[in-house]
Amino acid sequence: MIEAAMIWNEPNNKSHWDLQLDGEWRLFSEMAIAAGKAIKAENPSLARVLGGISPIDPAFIERLKRNGVLDEIDVVAVHGFPLDWNLWPIHDWPAKLDEIRKVTDKPIWVSEVGVSSFGAEEVQHWGLLRTAELLRGRAPRIHWYSLCDLPRTWEATTRHKEAEGSSYYRHFYMGLVREDGSLKPAFEAFASLTPEIGLCQWFHFEDHRLDDAVALMKRLGVRTLRTGLSWADFYRPNALAWFDRMMGALEDFEVTVTFCFTPEHRGIAPHHTSPPQSNEEFAEFCASMIRRYAPGASAGVLQAAE
Repeated sequence: MIEAAMIWNEPNNKSHWDLQLDGEWRLFSEMAIAAGKAIKAENPSLARVLGGISPIDPAFIERLKRNGVLDEIDVVAVHGFPLDWNLWPIHDWPAKLDEIRKVTDKPIWVSEVGVSSFGAEEVQHWGLLRTAELLRGRAPRIHWYSLCDLPRTWEATTRHKEAEGSSYYRHFYMGLVREDGSLKPAFEAFASLTPEIGLCQWFHFEDHRLDDAVALMKRLGVRTLRTGLSWADFYRPNALAWFDRMMGALEDFEVTVTFCFTPEHRGIAPHHTSPPQSNEEFAEFCASMIRRYAPGASAGVLQAAE
């Protein structure tokens, strides 16, 4: 079942939201407010989560608070990858959460945290266990990113190979499972952390990995899962058939579903990071997905978020 709806993904990351078009965050704030209201109208007890921020920036949360966004969300989420991309050490995790607690009384979820095996699989194994030590008991939801390595023939969505250099390639080594389906050393270690720690696994349109991923998550004892329903994919042929298949396959998990990615023809600029031409269109997409997959009340969800 869906336990929460997340509005966008890493909005303060330039690879996920076009800051050239919206440097003051007015457009994002208006879109998030519209989406938050639309989700609540469909299911008042569903937790509404602000898309996990990356970098972890209390000033960004304060700006959104001034813009009224926090009035229409129930949970603030953060992302962190200190061993791969962030400019702070892994041991700063508690302090990073405290920075956000100082500017909001909303519950704080860690909706993406991970360590790549790009340099060495032993580093990922150690990083998983150390991350668990630092975060368990400090956040109601922790989603490890991710279960599956990204196939190397695919692109890392929202990333820029030419600009990022070696950092780009770390995206392909974030999984507990290699591209060929074999298990990394961190896989079995992760089983000792469930169900307290969940997973974040993005599924591409008609992703061939879906059924195998579900079986592996059940093997691991995963209970909470974060994934996405792409507004851009909504305009593909047979989109609803794919959405139905994916959400049906995930029905045994407590799912945080993320709504993001602008269709090229519906953006101010023709790109999935663009603010939409119409906030109401994005809000209606969110509402339609809630009507389809999480209609009505879901008892106890907001209590679990706190």
